[in-house]
Amino acid sequence: MDSLLSLQLFARIVETGSFSKAAGERGLAQSTATKAVARIEERLGARLLHRSTRGVTPTEIGALFYEKCKAIVRDIEEAENLATLLQGAPGGQLRVSTSVAFGRRVLVPLALAYMRQHPGLRVDLSFEDRYVNLVEQGVDLALRMGRLADSSLGARYLGANPWVMVASPNYLRRHAAPRTPAELALHDCLVYSSVQGDDRWNLTGPEGDKASVPVGGPLRSNNLSAVLAAVRADMGLAILPCYVARESLADGSAVAVLTDWALPAQEVHAVFPSPKLVPSKVTHFIAFLQQSLAGDWWRMAPEHRSIS
Repeated sequence: MDSLLSLQLFARIVETGSFSKAAGERGLAQSTATKAVARIEERLGARLLHRSTRGVTPTEIGALFYEKCKAIVRDIEEAENLATLLQGAPGGQLRVSTSVAFGRRVLVPLALAYMRQHPGLRVDLSFEDRYVNLVEQGVDLALRMGRLADSSLGARYLGANPWVMVASPNYLRRHAAPRTPAELALHDCLVYSSVQGDDRWNLTGPEGDKASVPVGGPLRSNNLSAVLAAVRADMGLAILPCYVARESLADGSAVAVLTDWALPAQEVHAVFPSPKLVPSKVTHFIAFLQQSLAGDWWRMAPEHRSIS
């Protein structure tokens, strides 16, 4: 194993706290990673890692060595990215993470369009509805909804993610559509339990007046597809991202209600491990996403969201 690969491997072992994870990312056996670190330790004459049943942590010397390794790896990546940029096309592997619903309905068609434009790029897509540590997971770019907490991560604003209140026509035939937020108390409300106030829906009226209404009903779920399925099954009202409700609104299986009242829109951000020395493969893809998610992107069918 060459010296650069050994340094990259050591850095990932520290970041992930695991020989097996770091080795698996590069398609290596865990024993190969163990031997590579042992050779470094032998060459330096110092122990770099503490090994225990709870994982792997750097020694004092190991932590200092990791910082140097990280700087070297970053410089090499920057040099490679500069070469790629001069050649005019992103290359290498781009690891991207986002939520399940946004990933399946929005990111997949965009990523495929981008890959067709840049055949030298390999994309690794990961969809999870939990917080992902970008450094530990080796993620180049994550797409996140809502306001960002202060952190050392880099971030770029991509666009807005508006929401809409919907119900099926059959449900509304049995229950008169609400005319004011207060009338939501008379309805079965399907609660998406991850955002938008959970079981309290917040709305803004045409004159700027605010309403915060407690709601409840037969279904509560942290999965948007499950909530949409319940709407289509005539089980009640729900608030959904417009990109999730778009097809159901278009085919008439759902209709918008309380349209004079606005729901809070989420911000969509691209988040990356550091605001400094951002790899060109990341900046290229962010620029593509900013153009793709400009304006009323949620109104377009997935196959029409890409740009030339």
